[in-house]
Amino acid sequence: MNMDPKKVDKFMVGLIYLFSGTIILILAGLLLFILWRGLPQFSWEFLTAPAKSFQVGGGIGVQLFNSFYLLILTMLISTPLALGAAIYLSEYAPQNWFTDIIRTAIEVLSSLPSVVVGLFGFLIFVIQYDFGFSILSGALSLTIFNLPLLTRTIEDSLRAIPSSQREAGLALGLSRWETVTLIILPAALPGILTGMILAAGRIFGEAAALIYTAGQSAPALDFTNWNPQSITSPLNIFRPAETLAVHIWKINSEGVKPDGAQVSAGASAVLVLAVLIFNLTARSLGRRLQKKATSA
Repeated sequence: MNMDPKKVDKFMVGLIYLFSGTIILILAGLLLFILWRGLPQFSWEFLTAPAKSFQVGGGIGVQLFNSFYLLILTMLISTPLALGAAIYLSEYAPQNWFTDIIRTAIEVLSSLPSVVVGLFGFLIFVIQYDFGFSILSGALSLTIFNLPLLTRTIEDSLRAIPSSQREAGLALGLSRWETVTLIILPAALPGILTGMILAAGRIFGEAAALIYTAGQSAPALDFTNWNPQSITSPLNIFRPAETLAVHIWKINSEGVKPDGAQVSAGASAVLVLAVLIFNLTARSLGRRLQKKATSA
């Protein structure tokens, strides 16, 4: 039975639109449900006050600060490592068995479940190196979790730059390193920044890797105490640090807070909005930088 190619094409295009629309409706429904439950809980006190365990009320101020502090520390550790590895793989690494092993290792690490990374961090950083449940243990574990994806993203951004730009730099008498730093990196900056912001969103919403490393408690912080060796100082990297995602998991798993459902809903809405802002910022910044780079 022969079918009209035009009808087949219209049918398949309609099917694609149907599948795409279904996925969008599901995601929009989940997002709206979380915001519908969480937005009524929003207040300045909720966003800044410390949490309460067995009482009604409290907020997520300490957990929110811990999430951003862990995010910044993780990006400070993982970005230089990922950038160096990506430059080597993209610009310097020959095609041989050694680089094949590196790329295979990156693929394997990027597919590891976060709970496995958390257990590895628990055994190595918490126990072996005796960092304990701390921000440092969590940041190092999140670095392992984040490094493969960030390296691949930066490498893809560098490889997307046409070879003619590399040849032009070498023809002008620049060394290979000067060509990379003065020509390739600035041209790839939009993709690199977009990848960094998307990785930041992924880190911000991580919970499983931090349960076993950063801990499940959030000591009261004195934001006037900037001594990094004090346990109450927000800058102390050796203190336990319950993040927002871990706080949501803990409230729902323990069930000891009378208004746990409301607090969990509000914290979930904050987490979703933060990740959404990260993604929208990445796309907007990427477009602006790309437009600026191509118009220059």
